[in-house]
Amino acid sequence: MLALAVSVLLMPSLASAHAVIEKMTPAVGERMAKGPDRIELVFNEAIESKVGSLKVLDKRSKAVGSAEPVTSEDGRTLSLALPALEEGVYTVSYNVISADGHPVTGSYVFIVGDPPEAVDASNFNLHTQLGHEGHVMSTQLGGRDFILYAMRIAYYAALMLAAGLLLWSAIARKENQSLGRVRRKWELPVARTLLVVVLLFVFIQATEMMKGYPASEYAKLFGQTSVGRGWLLLIVLAAALFPVLKLGSAARAVWAVLILGVESWSGHAVVYSPKFVTVLLDFVHLAGAALWSGGLVLLLALWKFDRKEAGRFAEQFSQMALLSIAVMTVSGVAMTLFFLPSLDYLLYTPWGKMLIAKTALVVLVLIVGALLRFRVRKGQLPPLALLRVDLGLMALIIAIVGIFTYITPLPANEPILYHKMGEKQHLTLRISPNKPGADNTFILRVWLPQNVGPAKSVRMRMISLDRPDLGAIEVPLKPFVDEETSEFTGFIGDSLKAEGPFLPFAGKWQAEMRFITQNDDEIVERYEFRNY
Repeated sequence: MLALAVSVLLMPSLASAHAVIEKMTPAVGERMAKGPDRIELVFNEAIESKVGSLKVLDKRSKAVGSAEPVTSEDGRTLSLALPALEEGVYTVSYNVISADGHPVTGSYVFIVGDPPEAVDASNFNLHTQLGHEGHVMSTQLGGRDFILYAMRIAYYAALMLAAGLLLWSAIARKENQSLGRVRRKWELPVARTLLVVVLLFVFIQATEMMKGYPASEYAKLFGQTSVGRGWLLLIVLAAALFPVLKLGSAARAVWAVLILGVESWSGHAVVYSPKFVTVLLDFVHLAGAALWSGGLVLLLALWKFDRKEAGRFAEQFSQMALLSIAVMTVSGVAMTLFFLPSLDYLLYTPWGKMLIAKTALVVLVLIVGALLRFRVRKGQLPPLALLRVDLGLMALIIAIVGIFTYITPLPANEPILYHKMGEKQHLTLRISPNKPGADNTFILRVWLPQNVGPAKSVRMRMISLDRPDLGAIEVPLKPFVDEETSEFTGFIGDSLKAEGPFLPFAGKWQAEMRFITQNDDEIVERYEFRNY
């Protein structure tokens, strides 16, 4: 009896011995104009100084800085020095041991400046710029889009050929009579094809975009959006090619640079930051593709017209083709790293899978190019079979480019709506728009049986399944007047809500919901989801 009495008396003091955070700097959810120089966590009692961790993660869940956490002399304050932080949403994660050996873990977020919106499929949606709702830019390949895809392939083929021919006319060394005749024979038909294809391309794209909207919306499309203005410039440049063909090599090179620049500014690259770098990479990539495409077509045409001159031109082309492929490879890899948070995203959408297919084709191009260069350096004519294989590979690559420049590199984030009916409780979870780093709205509705009564307490935590080493992020739910709630016979409902960046980075997440009943029974529900 004496032992039992002593244990009962000691239980409250033992329970209160666990360390609890009294102050956090920055505070939970704090918005700061400038990043802090350090993180400080103050506990109500001393913690173990040599055990545990404190780290800060950026929007990609990567650790910020390399400093080690430091414990104060009294053992109650844990701090971590930080480098200069850019604008963004940051996650503080702590895992320490209190003096009694009890683990204390958790995570919270704070915000620096006015972070840019996280990039997902919605950022590529032109309807958003026009104020339209209910339209999502495609992330998939649909059969109904066949005509649109065919038109885009034709557009890219005409663009690469036209720009490539004009670039070659500016850089070709000692252009002989045969090469000049072949080039001039191709230039005018290519210019006509480009103008027709651009007009059809813009018409089909615009009508698809404006489907279901009045004609007045076309003025907004071409006057208020960067893509619409880019389409107008494409038409102007395609029409201007005819007089440019009568000018010298400098004017031809300027035209090629302008039309490739317009295409670069209208693509996926403009969505990412720093925009100047991504657009420049896209331009370099297109320029390399144009030089390779235009040079290959010239070589094939010259091979049929003058085999001897084809041999001479093949040596120059093989050098330029090698340089072009190298430039395309480097710029393509760099853009992919800019576009995708990780290389795993290559498997999430058709865009990534098509990029993998394109990469495989480029490897085959390198093999064919090496064989051609080997023949040329031995003084032999390039075999027609290899040239045809190279041309076929080029056509396949252009076809892939025409399609995957229309679909988005990233998946679309869909709002979370989870509903579960059960004997012990009903619940509904909503998370919208479910974008990492954004101020998402969290709504949790729970219904308990009437004989149990309303929940005594409700908690919800976000747990990163990609980073199990991180503590859970508490979502500060508060009751609100819910006009949409449903009623279930024999159940009593509660509605709770929170808003904030409690999903600080993309990945797989688990929403953990804990309900304490009036009888102090605990009900735990978990739901897994992901965002991009």
